[in-house]
Amino acid sequence: MSVMGDQTSPTPTQEGMGRLQSTFHGSTLNDHGEKWDALWKESYTPWDRGGPSLALAELIREKPELFPAHEKGARRKTALVPGCGRGYDVLLLSALGYDVVGMDYSAVAVREAALTERRVLEGRDKELYDSFVGDEGRGAISWTEGDFYEDAWMVIVSRMHYDLIFDYTFFCAMPPEGRPRWAERMSALLTPDTGRLVCLEWPLHKDASEGGPPWGLAAETYVAHLTHPGEEIRYGDNGKPLAEEVERAPTEGALKRLTRFQPRRTHKAGQDGDGKIIDFVSIWGH
Repeated sequence: MSVMGDQTSPTPTQEGMGRLQSTFHGSTLNDHGEKWDALWKESYTPWDRGGPSLALAELIREKPELFPAHEKGARRKTALVPGCGRGYDVLLLSALGYDVVGMDYSAVAVREAALTERRVLEGRDKELYDSFVGDEGRGAISWTEGDFYEDAWMVIVSRMHYDLIFDYTFFCAMPPEGRPRWAERMSALLTPDTGRLVCLEWPLHKDASEGGPPWGLAAETYVAHLTHPGEEIRYGDNGKPLAEEVERAPTEGALKRLTRFQPRRTHKAGQDGDGKIIDFVSIWGH
């Protein structure tokens, strides 16, 4: 893996930073896990959405042609939610018929996710999740803590590839120098030929040069990295990949964008002040 080239992290003054930005300012990617864990221990989780992604549910229920069909009698399809937090989307994917792994670096987050599952089983928001259950019934749920970029958590769950991976508020948490590694890992974890990476692209409204987390993203950011996983990507002064990086031929392990659309429903964070949706969903495969 090569590091990010021609891209330096913005260095705003400490006074002008928000809590998240100041927490991670000046730290390397290797330090980030412990910092996220510390925020969980302090119960400081402004990224928590309080419920599952309706955009993800809409995609899977209304665009089945984008996903390989489940064959009767075959193993249940598998899904992964990295940086799962309190696990809402893990529960959603389970209701939609997937055997799901929810993983997070923070042991506190994983415990919170298990509590969310218990509360749903006891009745809180049960009707919401039940509304997504189809003929296949619920899939199994596994919670695990670990470093996304290490293999130890995969050994624990005994699974190396996934039919579906959902990324939301995960890519935007990566500093720019971590993006090649993110793309390389996503490519490796996705089931060859038939796997699907679903990205709820956020925050598209934030200037990419402002810093993070969350780091402002653009459609071009996903394209440049996922079509050249693990490779150095050159950026312009606006914080977006250079056009020639987006347009050059895909390289080994590349993912192809199958479609990109605006969902009809999404979290409030993906809407502007007038309630207009600004999120996009993109779907990728080998």
